[in-house]
Amino acid sequence: MDVTLRLAEQADAEALNEALRQLSTDLGDVHRATPDDLRRLGWGPHPTFRAMLALEGDMVVGVSFYSPYVSTVFGASGIYVSDLWSAEKMRGQGLGPRLLAATLKDGEATWGARFLKLDVYHTSPDARRFYDRLGFRPADHATKMILDEAACTALKGTI
Repeated sequence: MDVTLRLAEQADAEALNEALRQLSTDLGDVHRATPDDLRRLGWGPHPTFRAMLALEGDMVVGVSFYSPYVSTVFGASGIYVSDLWSAEKMRGQGLGPRLLAATLKDGEATWGARFLKLDVYHTSPDARRFYDRLGFRPADHATKMILDEAACTALKGTI
């Protein structure tokens, strides 16, 4: 069966969340998002993400989950791909590059994006090799830093 790519719509929130849950499971992460979270974050008054779905019939077999990213270094908008997943049966068939290409095309049209940015887990050497083959390169000049929700609450208390 052919795999088609299309933007996720609000009606896809359940299937999108299930695919992202599978990615979390594959990576050993806790998955806290719910379909309602995705509806609010993706199709609420201020959407904060877009998602590209890969469908085999009506089954989701791949997802690219992304948002805009602005870089003063590049002087351009880019796309931060926070999640890229393909079903195990689809791996090695070129679905990942197709999803990233469709993501870039959508990001160019939506935000004028000129580059992609993403993170690769150190515990995922296969993913690292995949991204290396596509031409991604590590940004060794920076360390990823995260301020979690509790620390954000504390920070807001300083004003």
